[in-house]
Amino acid sequence: MFNSAYLSRGLAMYYSLEDHCNDFHLYIFAFDNDCLTVLLNLKLKHATIISLKEFEDDELLAVKPGRTSGEYCWTCTSSTIWYCLKTYALDHCTYIDADLLFFSNPKGIMDEMNEKSILITAHRYTAEHDQSALSGYYCVQYITFKNTAEGLTALNWWRNACLEWCYKRFEDGKFGDQKYLDDWTTRFKGVHELANIGAGVAPWNVQQYDLLHKANKIQVLDTTFLKEDELIFYHFHDFRYCIKKSFRLTAEQYYLSKAVIKDIYKPYIKALVAAENKIRTINKEITFHEPLLNFDWIKRVTGRRVTFIFKGYYRNYYKKRKLI
Repeated sequence: MFNSAYLSRGLAMYYSLEDHCNDFHLYIFAFDNDCLTVLLNLKLKHATIISLKEFEDDELLAVKPGRTSGEYCWTCTSSTIWYCLKTYALDHCTYIDADLLFFSNPKGIMDEMNEKSILITAHRYTAEHDQSALSGYYCVQYITFKNTAEGLTALNWWRNACLEWCYKRFEDGKFGDQKYLDDWTTRFKGVHELANIGAGVAPWNVQQYDLLHKANKIQVLDTTFLKEDELIFYHFHDFRYCIKKSFRLTAEQYYLSKAVIKDIYKPYIKALVAAENKIRTINKEITFHEPLLNFDWIKRVTGRRVTFIFKGYYRNYYKKRKLI
């Protein structure tokens, strides 16, 4: 689910699935009219586009006025899964964040889930970035429910909990829709925590991995536990469009190596540019920029924990093939 500000990210994610998986279907909840219009006009082969008018029920509309747009999106997460399972009679449904990019086929995730009814992914924080106490041990980025008694029991509990309380603050052991997942492996039956480290690589955990290239694929190696898996998806948390045609890759508390920028972030920027070009053929007025402080400087890659800014026109950035 996303609005027009996240449209390029959502489309980049969709096309990355097309690149790596020929058997999938994405149910996209368009959270504003510009987003809805573009998506309907694109006629995406592997997608069903759902408007807010179709999706929102009386329970959601009742809590909507008292929540920010971000909080309302979190409130809706579980309801989007519930809606898809019930409306389209699906045997399973996976919620995925719009700011993911797939680097390989996610089939291995489903295979690992096997007979379990619910799949959740841990943040896998590096020690210096551990925010489990506030943000939760698990991440609502890729979460699967099967249309079984076990799956629906957990999903219905989560949905009701989010309708009752879902705010961007830590309160009584809760935070948004995410802290609710902390005890699911003991609260509910049929819950599987994903072991594959190639799914859910993100700014808060990438520091603990080495990236290896094998047979045109990126492998993620955990050097501490000597575990290696193919990179399936990366979560581009806090990736921002900035002013003056520049990007902020992530908040400055996360260090990104040159290898991560080259092998993961540069392909993402390329995917965003391709998505933007498709969007512009339908609506040239949509903006993807978010208001930030007026950055009129550039931090170079120095090995320190810094904020990275890519500045300049996209086409020139790729032509030069270097960071500035």
